Amino acid sequence: MNTFLRMENKKLNFIDLFAGASGMSEGFIKAGFNPVSHIEMNPEACLTIKTRAAYHYLKSKNNLDLYYKYIKNEITQETFYKEIPNEVLDSVINIEINDETIAGLFDKIKQSKKQIDLIIGGPPCQAYSLLRRHQEDIEKDPRNKLYIQYGRFLKEFKPKAFVFENVPGLLTANKGEHFKNLKAYFRRLGYEVHHDTLIASDFGVLQARKRIIIVGWKKEKDFGFPEFEKIIQTYKVNDAFQDLPKLKPGQSFITAKYTESKNEYLEKFELRNGVDFVTQHISRPHNTRDLAIYKTAIQKWNKGKERLKYPDLPEELKTHKNESSFTDRYKVVDGLGVSHTVVAHIAKDGHYYIHPDVKQCRSISVREAARLQSFPDDFYFEGSRSAAFKQIGNAVPPLMANAIAKKIKELLQWI
Repeated sequence: MNTFLRMENKKLNFIDLFAGASGMSEGFIKAGFNPVSHIEMNPEACLTIKTRAAYHYLKSKNNLDLYYKYIKNEITQETFYKEIPNEVLDSVINIEINDETIAGLFDKIKQSKKQIDLIIGGPPCQAYSLLRRHQEDIEKDPRNKLYIQYGRFLKEFKPKAFVFENVPGLLTANKGEHFKNLKAYFRRLGYEVHHDTLIASDFGVLQARKRIIIVGWKKEKDFGFPEFEKIIQTYKVNDAFQDLPKLKPGQSFITAKYTESKNEYLEKFELRNGVDFVTQHISRPHNTRDLAIYKTAIQKWNKGKERLKYPDLPEELKTHKNESSFTDRYKVVDGLGVSHTVVAHIAKDGHYYIHPDVKQCRSISVREAARLQSFPDDFYFEGSRSAAFKQIGNAVPPLMANAIAKKIKELLQWI
């Protein structure tokens, strides 16, 4: 049996650090990797990962009917989790990674007695967000040092490779010194480090999301940064929304039937992946004033791709006199193109993610946001509507993660 076939038959084990809702992990699992542990400090996100871990377990046992009963709200979470082995649920660790917890995390992971081939994940990126912080605040933010905690896992488990994800602002934080120190640190740990900026739309994701991907290889086997065959994007946001029931503001479908058969986009990228129903098609309510603004914004965008600016609003719709800040607070998702970047702020309000259909006149639903991030329809987000939006906005698109995973797996056959 040649090396490649041995690799195909052997599951490569990984740890997902700062896992969020496990969007990156989802892509790696689909590529054939085996998750040993997910570590995440947000409790709702951890429940989401547990539920998804249960899905993958039940899929391996050909018993997804139990999972479908749960996401249809036919059985309780307690009843559902009782049917899942403890080792599956306990692999998800709800804890903050810091100096006090890290030794215990090492011990817990070692209990699996599995070799760790790969570490993936990325520390919280808010500190580097170009929209969030002034330079002096970035330099003081303790989250900037979380890459050191990530490195301690590399030092402890010595994986063959790692994949580190973050926002483009990482490159320029502290005038580039932060990124320079990060790379030097990983190299001291024995890894050759390479990076590039990837755009999610190049991988089938209907979103112009840019992310820095850092790949590290043990120095004796340096494969550089993987080369990807980019997808020429011919699909549109409307393709992702086409088969979903129309919603009014505040209307929710916990479970609903699709209104149309699969189109080419949904089938090709497996967003509708086997179930005949959709969950969490939930929209937030809006007041009369916001709906009037949304209608104007949609009409301007659909007529000539013109963004609504706050100063252009009729006086009766304005709530403050500051007409120089946040002038583009109301933004319509481009139904005839790819969406602008979905971020965690979508949990606060929907003004930046207005649905392109003027007849619906609302912000996008939880499921629509998930589709823009390329989560499959059977992926269930735990917690409130706001918690689900936040998890989706913080996630790595699974389609992009899967493309990275396939390349990493292909290269690991030579180690």
